[in-house]
Amino acid sequence: MEEESQQKLEAEVSPALISVHPAHKSISVSVGSGIRVFNLEERCGVTLVDENGGHKDSIRAIRYSLDGEIFVSAGDDKLVKIWDTSSWHCVCSVISEKRVTAIAITKDGTFVCFADKFGTVHVVDIGDCDKSSPSPVHKKAVPILSHYCSIITRLEFSPDGRYIVSADRDFKIRVKQLPLLIIVPVTIFIFCYSIPSLTESSYRFVSCLAFITPLDREQGFLVSGSGDSTVRLWDHASGSLLDTCEIGAKGLLHSDGRNDEILPAVTDICATTDGSLVAVAIQRHNAVTMQPPYPGTLYDQREAYIPTSVSSSPLYPVLWMVMGASSLHTSDSESLVRVRAISGFAADNLESKVHETFVLEDTDVPGGMALLEELQHKLSIGKEAFVIASEAVKIATRNLLIKKHYSAERREFRKRGRNDKKGQATDEL
Repeated sequence: MEEESQQKLEAEVSPALISVHPAHKSISVSVGSGIRVFNLEERCGVTLVDENGGHKDSIRAIRYSLDGEIFVSAGDDKLVKIWDTSSWHCVCSVISEKRVTAIAITKDGTFVCFADKFGTVHVVDIGDCDKSSPSPVHKKAVPILSHYCSIITRLEFSPDGRYIVSADRDFKIRVKQLPLLIIVPVTIFIFCYSIPSLTESSYRFVSCLAFITPLDREQGFLVSGSGDSTVRLWDHASGSLLDTCEIGAKGLLHSDGRNDEILPAVTDICATTDGSLVAVAIQRHNAVTMQPPYPGTLYDQREAYIPTSVSSSPLYPVLWMVMGASSLHTSDSESLVRVRAISGFAADNLESKVHETFVLEDTDVPGGMALLEELQHKLSIGKEAFVIASEAVKIATRNLLIKKHYSAERREFRKRGRNDKKGQATDEL
């Protein structure tokens, strides 16, 4: 009973997320069930309008479309909401059968894919949504693929639009070719394979994905981060591993004297479009590191700051990061959020030196103190609050990503009470 109570408590903690408009027009932060948006052009906060009252539970994924015209949020309330970024009205709402863990948007902004907690990926056509209507349209999604009851941690479409790539908690990356997705969403894929990226271990999940697109390669390369402190470069079209960066081996991690045998997880990745810079957020480490071309710790160690999410705009040389966690027992306004920015995060930055990339002071952050007040709801945050938030962040990440192990009796009990067969895709591996 005590173990179940602890698991229930941990499940109620969710990490803060950040997403930047591709043209650097706005920045969105989610914590708990709330979404906070700051308009960088008008230097003011934005009010989101939803006739259905917005999200009712923790948000687990947020994202702008490539053109920035729509913003998508989804999470534990089994809702996927599509927002028009010109009016910030909710124009479409989709109900999922299970809790949503990841989302992706096609290049043309016509389709939204989302993954639920049982590993099924769905697609919904939002191309005909009327952005001028004050009432959101309710859409039904179609299942298109499955990871067979494994939590999907990230979804990404390749830059050329030919593949959808999904990462899961069971150390796998799956690549699906989508030649007919925009014509017939329920078409069975003609090409599908898994990348066995990691050896089996509770801590070796795949946590995040990002694409980079050098000028001479339209289809780009795939970068993945995982629970064993590695960042890996892939040719996703062939499934070939091109390079592995072991963060610990690079000397970027500093021991805190506790649990040295367990390497901290990579929790998020953000890359410049050409891949000249890749920012890696590390769990249990007060830093964001940069790879390549120059390794280095780029955050002040004096603060107990553990980034939970990082994001950037290809048109603006700043990396944004957020730390925060929310419990459903506290109101959204009480949830601690800390937003920071790092300058010099730009494509073709190969000639830059380490000292040219640094953490901006609060007064120098784009949007200034008005942005921080809107996204954080607090301008002054004490050291003790940071420590408490850091512990909550660790719990949230562990609960979401690290696979739980149950006894044989417990597994059989869970199977009898499970109702996850409905809607399973036909292409399970």
